Amino acid sequence: MSSTRVTAIRAAFLGAMVFSSAPAFADADPAFDGALHDLEIRWETVKFTIPPGDKQTAEMEKVGAEADALLARYPTRVEAEIWDGILKSEQASMASAFSALSLVKQAKVTLEKAYAENPTALNAGAPASLGVLYYRVPGFPIAFGDNQKARALLEQATSSAPQGLDAWYFYGDFLMNQGENDKARQVFTYALSIPESPLRPLWDKSRRQVIKEDLAKLQAKT
Repeated sequence: MSSTRVTAIRAAFLGAMVFSSAPAFADADPAFDGALHDLEIRWETVKFTIPPGDKQTAEMEKVGAEADALLARYPTRVEAEIWDGILKSEQASMASAFSALSLVKQAKVTLEKAYAENPTALNAGAPASLGVLYYRVPGFPIAFGDNQKARALLEQATSSAPQGLDAWYFYGDFLMNQGENDKARQVFTYALSIPESPLRPLWDKSRRQVIKEDLAKLQAKT
């Protein structure tokens, strides 16, 4: 692979992959539910309270290992698959170009499996996260990026999860990246009307702040 392509992969991943899913436990299993929630809290704490750099990368690798361990303990739980895919994607955003490509391919496989099993789990976490992968990674011949697939998956996610903050944020982000500013503004405005999450206040506050900043950028263009 040429140095130009390596640089393109690295640039595409750096600071781009930010995934999460609001908690929505389908089956009664207090041990699993507690472990999953702890993983979500660990992810958002590392993501939103540690500045980008070596320390954040090292801590995110630890969270990624926790996600792997959770999936190993609960291989039939789609929620564990979704979060393992999320963490692989997050680690890709902080890795070298070659490692990032390997991680994002692993994330895609895991999220596709989760999608096939239950596309509505965790507020449509699988289609939302897959959609983000498709519009934020490079296209052929570097990787598998595909804006048409991204649009279809994100539209499915928002339809399945009308109260899913992440699904609506990422759909708005996609639209803004496509230059569909009026529609992106409508989507972001709707996202801010979704009730706040009392279980994950750090993630909720941080995500809404990004949405407000994006709305301000769109407003400045009018």
